[in-house]
Formats: sequence, C-alpha cells, structure tokens
Amino acid sequence: MQRKLTLDEINAASPEAFIVLLRGIYEHSPWVAEWAEPRRPFTSLAQLKRVLEETVDGASRERRLALLRAHPELAGKAMAESTLTAESTHEQGKAGLTRCTPEELATLRRLNAAYQEKFGFPFMLAVRGPRGDGLAKQTIIATFERRLENHPDFEFEEGLRNVHRVAELRLDDRFDFHPVLGNQAWDCAELLATHSDPGFAENGQLTVTYLTDAHRACAAQLVRWMRECGFDEVAIDAVGNVVGVYRGEHGEAKTLLTGSHFDTVRNGGKYDGRLGIFVPMICVRELHRAGRRPPFAIEVVAFAEEEGQRYKATFLGSGALGGPFDPAWLDQRDAAGVTMREAMRHAGLPATAAAIAALRRDPARYLGFVEVHIEQGPVLNGLGLPLGVVTSINGGVRFAGEVRGMASHAGTTPMGTRRDAAAAVAELAIYLEKRASEVPDLVGTMGMLEVPNGSTNVVPGRCRFTLDIRSTTDAVRDDCAADVLAELHAICERRGLSMSLDETMRAAAAPCDGAGQARWERAVAAAGLPVHRMPSGAGHDAMKLAEAMPQSMLFVRGENAGISHNPLESSTADDMQLAVEAFTHVLLQLADESAIEASP
Repeated sequence: MQRKLTLDEINAASPEAFIVLLRGIYEHSPWVAEWAEPRRPFTSLAQLKRVLEETVDGASRERRLALLRAHPELAGKAMAESTLTAESTHEQGKAGLTRCTPEELATLRRLNAAYQEKFGFPFMLAVRGPRGDGLAKQTIIATFERRLENHPDFEFEEGLRNVHRVAELRLDDRFDFHPVLGNQAWDCAELLATHSDPGFAENGQLTVTYLTDAHRACAAQLVRWMRECGFDEVAIDAVGNVVGVYRGEHGEAKTLLTGSHFDTVRNGGKYDGRLGIFVPMICVRELHRAGRRPPFAIEVVAFAEEEGQRYKATFLGSGALGGPFDPAWLDQRDAAGVTMREAMRHAGLPATAAAIAALRRDPARYLGFVEVHIEQGPVLNGLGLPLGVVTSINGGVRFAGEVRGMASHAGTTPMGTRRDAAAAVAELAIYLEKRASEVPDLVGTMGMLEVPNGSTNVVPGRCRFTLDIRSTTDAVRDDCAADVLAELHAICERRGLSMSLDETMRAAAAPCDGAGQARWERAVAAAGLPVHRMPSGAGHDAMKLAEAMPQSMLFVRGENAGISHNPLESSTADDMQLAVEAFTHVLLQLADESAIEASP
C-alpha cells in the first residue's frame, strides 16, 4: 500500500521529487506535474487538483490528445496482457471489468473498435463513478453507446473531463482523502430516489409529484433524517413542507433560512433541489455531534413543491413562506380530476386558506435565505470548477402563440404567393436566437413549434409556438421581448398572415444579496478554488423567498455536461463535500458577524 501524501510534503519537495510524488496521477504523462510544480505552494487538495487540471487544459491540443491516447481501452488488450498500470488495474477492477462475461467482453471490444474508428482515441470514462466505488458494467456500456453519438469536438472535451475525474480519485487515494460528508449526501440522494410515482417506478424512473404516495414517503424519510441529525423541532406544515429547526444559543436570536425542493419533474434527476436539503442537514448534524450551537437558529425547509408538475402552482412550497398563497389554487384539478384541496386532505393537511396563510414568515426574524443547488447547466462542467457563486436568478417571461396563413398544395402553390405560417415562425425563431445572442446573460428559446395536422405535401396554414425569454434583469428581458413581438408583427404583415399571442408566465429577476454573495465567495476562496460568479438561468425557491428577504445561492457542478431534469443528472461526492464545507464556512462567517454585532 502506498504511503499517504501530505500537502506539506509536496510543497517542500524538490522539483524532481514533486514529479515523482505525483507519478501516475495523469496516465504516462509526467509533464503535467512538471508544468504545475512552479505554482506551489498549494493550500488545499482542491487547489492542487484545480492547478493540475488548468495545466492540462492550457496545453496544446496535440499534448491533450496524447494524454487521452495514453489511457488503455476498457477491458482491452492491456488488461488481457496484464500490462495496465496499478492505478488503471485498480479502477477497472472496481467497476468489475476484470470479471466480464464473454458476452460483455465482446460488447466492449466492439464498442472500443467503433469508438477508436470514429474519434481516434480510446473511450475515456471514470469507471469508479461519482462516489468512487465503481460503476455497474451495464452503466458503463450504456454510457459507451450514448457517447458514440457525440460530436468529435464535444467528445474530445468529455474524454478530458473524465481524465480529470480519474486524476481526482487517484489524488484522493494518494492523500488518503475520503469525502465522507459528500458520500453521505450522495447516499441520501440514492435512498430518497427509491420513492417514485406509479407508472415511473416500474420503469426505474424517478418522478415525485405533489402529495402523491411517493411524495409523502419522501417527506416521512426527511422527517426521520432531520430528527436523527439533531434538529430540535421537525414538522410537516400546512402545504406539506418538511421543516426542521436547530435552535441557536440564544432564544431571541434571528434565524437563517435554507433548503430547497424535493419534488421532481417527470423522469427527472436525483439532485435537482434535493442537494440543497441534504447539505444543510449534514451541517446541522455535524454541529449537533460537536455539541455546538451558533448564535442564530438554522431552519431547513424541504419544500414540497417547486416544479408545477401536478398542479399549475409552481413554487407552492416556498411561495407559502415568502409571499401570499393564492386560495384559488386549492380548486385546481390534476389530470385525474383531484383538486388540490382533496389531495391536501388526503395527506392529512388542513387544506384551508387560513392555515396556509399562517405559514408566511416575518422577514424581521430572519437573517436571509441561502440555497445550495446543482447548476443544471454546462458552465461549471465546461470550466472544470466544482462550485459557482450565483449573482442573480433570471427573470423570465413566456408566451404561447399561433400564426395563421393559408394551407395550400405544396406542388401547385408558387413560392411568391404562399402564406406559410411555419416559415414565418421559423423566421421568428432565427431572429430570437440572434437577438438573445447579442446581450450577455440573456437567453431566448422557442421550445415548441408545431404545425397542427401538418402534412408533407401541404403548405402549413397554422403554426403554434412558444417563447421563453430570460435575463438577469427585468429590463433586459422586457426589451428583448418587445423587440421579438415587434418582429413577429412585422413578419406577419410582410407575409400576409395573422397571429395571436398570450403571455403565460412572468417572473421577476431576483438579484442575489451582496453580503450573502460575498460570504459564498469567501467560502469558495477558502477552499483554494477560483471564485466564479454566474447567473442562474433556471428558477429556484430562492427567487420566491427573495420577495421577502435577502437571498443568495451556491451552485454545484453537474456531470454529463451539467444535464438536469434528466436521469443522467449527477454530481460527484467530492464536489458535494466541497459544498458542505462551503456551507459550513458561511455558517462560521455569520457566527463571526453576530459576535461583532453583539460586542459593546
């Protein structure tokens, strides 16, 4: 067994010894350590990982291609001939690739050959997976098949991202580092994901919608966990939120509010929302184990609803705490005809407007709201950064529209006389893409484009579409929306078409509180990581709480190009460990601030 490395040792080593100490971290590529050595000293393992990654990413394409080619094929010739490095042998063994059936070996060899032919380098996958204890062979094969469809440029970068993850796990081993708290967050996600709605559970898919049996099972599990973590008060409130309170050292002290949602989209991922529940729960448990109480209370809320999947009442859980609850929502019906009021009563909730209104929090009693969330996008993944500090949650506006022209024969209608509704909407989609690309932190999407009863040989007479426009400020969003609507009118007038358009949603942008953002920045810097500031393109519970109190957010990198609302949504235990540590650092900062305020 290799002896444990320490930061002191590698910081004090000679340049030659430094390279030797990091031998094998990057497969057959000692140049990575050689080029990184002048950037010593390193203050944390996370910083060392980051510097090595920056070193690779700053190298020429030829160097990086050679690094990819230095890695062996999975279950390939090197394994059969026992010529794998000790590190690769350990990794492929962890994933069971040294125990493949003849059928599995044949499949892997076929995929290896197809991959090499298409891309010119070996398939690179961190087969130890996001928790470090090995991926299932079926998962490896499915990932292999999926990534064979990628564009070569994307796959080149995805291969390097997996090289970096392999290096991270090798460094963990070399330093005998175990992301214990990150592993616990990862395990919580797996355990909570065992509850899923009927019709999805049978297919191995995760779907948890408001107040279903699976939803209530999740709530019961969260109640048990909060009690085990040492929360002083744990309850399910009038809208189904799970609320845990860890009292501060003084009863009259203010409260830090935190949490996220535990409902999911249909066939969604295990981390969206839920990570923001597990992280503060673990932090509270660590405080309780140490017998410590901060000079403020900590209130963790697992919000019952954020996704709007069962009822058209998005942010129902956080909205009840931060703003007025619309009593009309109680009469909404789901697809099966069950009203929200009936669903609430079935779940043992009072289902009255008065009980729900009583949940509204008094901002004067709170320090603010903080939320940890998986990024749900590719930015951190592409930058190789585990954490990002959110600057603002985008405000959004949505429209549903229809353009009407004249359906006519595709063969007999001259091009100059057509009244093609779909061509008009396609023209608008190109304009929206161009207009949104011209302004930083502005995005525009035509998510639906449909020709009702369309036919191959008919010029479209009708075309339905949607618009989704978001930005970090309402003014930028609204300027874009005005320009897009003006362009729509101009297109229709020029083409002799009519149109209708309805606004279906409008949400205000929620800039993050400056002091809260600064705390997250200090927490990230304390981990030895670069501070990356970024807007959130997705909506979060924090934007509802922002209507009542200051809010700030921390993003955690997602795997698989940051995909979310998808079964491939994932994050690593190492990144979750850093999120727990950052949250703990924020708690310490708040404690110091409280002590300063209390001093005479």
